[in-house]
Amino acid sequence: MSAPISYEHTTVGSGHRISRTGRPERVTVAVYAADPILRVGVVQQLRQRPEVDLLADADAEGAQVSLVVVDNVEDDVAALLHRLRLNSATQVGLVVGTLGSGALQRVIECGVSAVLRRAEADQDRLVHLVLATANGEGVLPGDLLGKLLAQVGSLQRSSLDPQGLSLSTLTTREADMLRLVSEGLDTAEIARKTAYSERTVKNVLHEIITRLQLRNRTHAVGYALRNGLI
Repeated sequence: MSAPISYEHTTVGSGHRISRTGRPERVTVAVYAADPILRVGVVQQLRQRPEVDLLADADAEGAQVSLVVVDNVEDDVAALLHRLRLNSATQVGLVVGTLGSGALQRVIECGVSAVLRRAEADQDRLVHLVLATANGEGVLPGDLLGKLLAQVGSLQRSSLDPQGLSLSTLTTREADMLRLVSEGLDTAEIARKTAYSERTVKNVLHEIITRLQLRNRTHAVGYALRNGLI
């Protein structure tokens, strides 16, 4: 079992952000880590930077940024992220060792939009993550962003059709032929319109019906119209 997640604090000097009073303004940060070695490493990096003010334990709930540093996202980490999400005073950033596609979705659902891999967490990237998190900006490594977009696309496709079919189900040729069927043209007329052989037209229409598990051409046209495919 991992140790209870805790956080470290320290005090640093003035920063470059300027408040309305003209005084330097720093981003207040609470660092949460299950592993004391991880905690100390992040604190040592941040305590040297004037943009950051690491808070004492008693003040952690009021931090602008709650920075969670972990090896991976397990149940206790997800519970912490969820609890921090309920605190309207703070934005949550995550520094993580490994993060699979399933864990990424879990993290996003917990309200985390700024993520940095621990292997890439040098001082400048840590500060960038803190400042971006404080401003409510999203930060993701490029490959994780690609995974997230793929997941969103998958969810969109699932919502369009319970069988997982989407608006990109038909090729341009297939859509054109179904459109001509919907206009009442027979196989020979479609062949003349599209400059394909009648055999090709039959094969294409048969492929559509088989792939989409439909009954006949009329059923295929109805399906395509309902789903905006033609």
